[in-house]
Amino acid sequence: MFIASGLLLLQFLSYTLGVPPLVRVGAIFSNQPGMYNSELAFRYAIHRLNMDKSLLPETTIDYYVEYVNRFDSFETVQKVCKLIQVGVQAVFSPTDSVLATHINSICDALDIPNIGRSAHDFSINVYPSKQYVNYAFNDVIQYLNWTRFGILHEKENGIINLHQLSRSFHGEVHMRQVSRDSYVSALNEFKGKEIHNIIIDTNSNGISILLKTILQQQMNEYKYHYLFTSFDLETYDLEDFKYNFVNITSFRLVDTADVGVKQILKDIGLYSHHIFKKPYLNLHFTKSTVLESEPALMFDSVYVFAIGLQTLEQSHSLTLSNISCEEENSWDGGLSLINYLNAVEWKGLTGPIQFKDGQRVQFKLDLIKLKQHSIVKVGEWTPHGHLNITEPSMFFDAGSMNVTLVVITILETPYVMMHYGKNFTGNERFYGFCVDILETISREVGFDYILDLVPDRKYGAKDPETGEWNGMVAQLMKYKADLAVGSMTITYARESVIDFTKPFMNLGISILFKVPTSEPTRLFSFMNPLAIEIWIYVLIAYFLVSLCIYIVGKLSPIEWKCINACDLENISIGNQFSLTDSFWFTIGTFMQQSPDIYPRAMSTRIISSTWGFFSLIIVASYTANLAAFLTTERMINPIENAEDLASQTEISYGTLDSGSTMTFFRDSVIETYKKIWRSMDNKKPSAFTTTYEDGIKRVNQGNYAFLMESTMLDYIVQRDCNLTQIGGLLDTKGYGIATPKGSPWRDKISLAILELQERGDIQMLYDKWWKNTDETCTRKNTSKQSKANSLGLESIGGVFVVLIAGIIVAAVVAFFEFWYNFRYNHKATTSQSVVNTKYNQDGILESDRNYTPPDRSFWIEISEELRYASWCMNKQKRPALRRTCSKCTIPKGQRINKL
Repeated sequence: MFIASGLLLLQFLSYTLGVPPLVRVGAIFSNQPGMYNSELAFRYAIHRLNMDKSLLPETTIDYYVEYVNRFDSFETVQKVCKLIQVGVQAVFSPTDSVLATHINSICDALDIPNIGRSAHDFSINVYPSKQYVNYAFNDVIQYLNWTRFGILHEKENGIINLHQLSRSFHGEVHMRQVSRDSYVSALNEFKGKEIHNIIIDTNSNGISILLKTILQQQMNEYKYHYLFTSFDLETYDLEDFKYNFVNITSFRLVDTADVGVKQILKDIGLYSHHIFKKPYLNLHFTKSTVLESEPALMFDSVYVFAIGLQTLEQSHSLTLSNISCEEENSWDGGLSLINYLNAVEWKGLTGPIQFKDGQRVQFKLDLIKLKQHSIVKVGEWTPHGHLNITEPSMFFDAGSMNVTLVVITILETPYVMMHYGKNFTGNERFYGFCVDILETISREVGFDYILDLVPDRKYGAKDPETGEWNGMVAQLMKYKADLAVGSMTITYARESVIDFTKPFMNLGISILFKVPTSEPTRLFSFMNPLAIEIWIYVLIAYFLVSLCIYIVGKLSPIEWKCINACDLENISIGNQFSLTDSFWFTIGTFMQQSPDIYPRAMSTRIISSTWGFFSLIIVASYTANLAAFLTTERMINPIENAEDLASQTEISYGTLDSGSTMTFFRDSVIETYKKIWRSMDNKKPSAFTTTYEDGIKRVNQGNYAFLMESTMLDYIVQRDCNLTQIGGLLDTKGYGIATPKGSPWRDKISLAILELQERGDIQMLYDKWWKNTDETCTRKNTSKQSKANSLGLESIGGVFVVLIAGIIVAAVVAFFEFWYNFRYNHKATTSQSVVNTKYNQDGILESDRNYTPPDRSFWIEISEELRYASWCMNKQKRPALRRTCSKCTIPKGQRINKL
């Protein structure tokens, strides 16, 4: 009994002299995307406090969370009153200025601390003071010496005081309020006015869209500098901005390199996975190494509250709040708690924390800048020390700006060409594809150049005797030039003594040949749609079907009909399918004509139907293919690839003497190319030419193929419609910009080349110089396939299968028809006898009695019919077969006695 009383006494003393054992807090979060991270940080901070017990060993913090629409003030007030009704000692709200205004209006009236983002009396603003943030950006702009810049801001999400910022400068400031729909127009306006320094003050969702818009407007060049007011620049995808030297600068509130920050980030991820039993969607707490400022501020807010409670516990008591929104009584302990919270000094995830009148006056902002491959820290800003730049070279790189490079080149159409007029001096003398690429790269990387010709007018080759190099390679090896630009092939030998950038053009060896002439029209070209074997098969099928109709027509009783049926003394039967009529019927059906003969029996109709189907397919296939043969221009092309060229002797072929193409065939180990080299090397007169013009001239003369680089070949073909390319590329290589060994410009120019290729700038320059409509010729529009394929048996062989199947079915049906007729006639003749009576000249009645002959075999009957059919006589009357014998006939003149 005494022990229980003692425990109750201790609990009462702890309640009255310090912090109660259970402290309730509430939090308000909006439903908009991104608030989940702050909520997770809030839950984890309280979980960590309750598990650690180092700050509040005798106190447990219980929390209540409510969700509201950030634009619904009535709902927000109701949710805050609901938390106050539960008895919370503090209300946490995110750094959303819209929500903070509604929440703090109630907390201020009831003397309940509101920890979040607000400037009212009973509030603790853990967010850096807006005044100091404005000073920080002001110092950066002054350091960068911006005298003309633009500002893109949103109405409700401004971090800095724009008007105060603009008034602090005497230069030219262009401010534009933007939304998602006006990003493009605002950027285009700045681009048109050549405003290259831009401050971006938008929310997190707007930044992602704005970055994509910058890429689309191609405003990601080195001359642009973007200053973002967001503290979470590291959380965005800047992969497309890393390699084109664009300037992107911002502040960050959370030091991602801090060991404590990394550990907290890891613990939040584990808490999310194990406590809530599911992996959350946000990657910043699971895989990323970057903690957003919003969750970090919420985490620090909870610990600021806990430290304030710990300080209050040592000298004051905290009573439970028993107030509501209906009663206008304020909380007695609220004033003491807010005073202790204002006195908190602590280093959290967002750096050092100190307050004055509820505003945070102590913090540290890291100045970060985008560099190749990563974002690096280049300085920091504090309210007392202001801006301290630790990496000034990141802003003013003397090694890459205002530098003039010596560039050498060689004349080669259309890569580098030259104006010889007196009005052209300096770099203006040169023009061409490579000159345009050099000009574009110089703007991307940031340098000036002096362009001149190499003295010996050579690309560069190694003397096999002395080992000395000449041409542009020698100039680079002696460091007499910084760059070499032109149609310079990247080879192993050159790469061993100088450096090359990434290739700006890929090419290979191909065959230049004269456009083949059209095939002359032949007299019997109408037979081309079907192969010769098809014509033979059709002819055989015609004879076969005609004979089958003739034989089946003879076998089928239905095809026999009476002739002169009214003449009782000369009754005979005939067949319409004679041998000539059968052939006529077949050819008439095949030619889509209407013959006078119509089959009546099932067997002959089956054959006629299958022959009609066969004829339909053949005629349709022939007609469809005939149109292609008669309308398509067929070209005689004697060679299709390098193998055809090597396997023939009628057409001569060669290449440029002492060029890389000749070296390729000379040193090749492929049998086809070795055969080509032997043929060229032994050809008399020589198959080699001294210039490209000589080779093109020989090709136009005919019976000659010229092996040359595909890019030059394409340029020639575009301007001479009598020439064409044969086959594909025989090898692959590339043109690159050469630099001396170890030059710092190689990587920068390589990145610029890759950027130009991805944007399609190099392709546009290629189309400009290769496919200029003013210089290219107009080719005759021909079919993509110059030769139609003849239809083989494998294409329409199925119709023959149908035809043969029809013949077999017709034969089987004819067989059963004959068998059925035989059985029927056999039964009729065995049950009847025929007696013919007449008077002779003497008036005596005479009679001839024919009796049914003995049973005859079915096979004898059918053999007789087949023997008759095999006579092949053109007779329509069927001869009478011997079906009686002399012994079975009553002699004439014998009297018949009447019964």
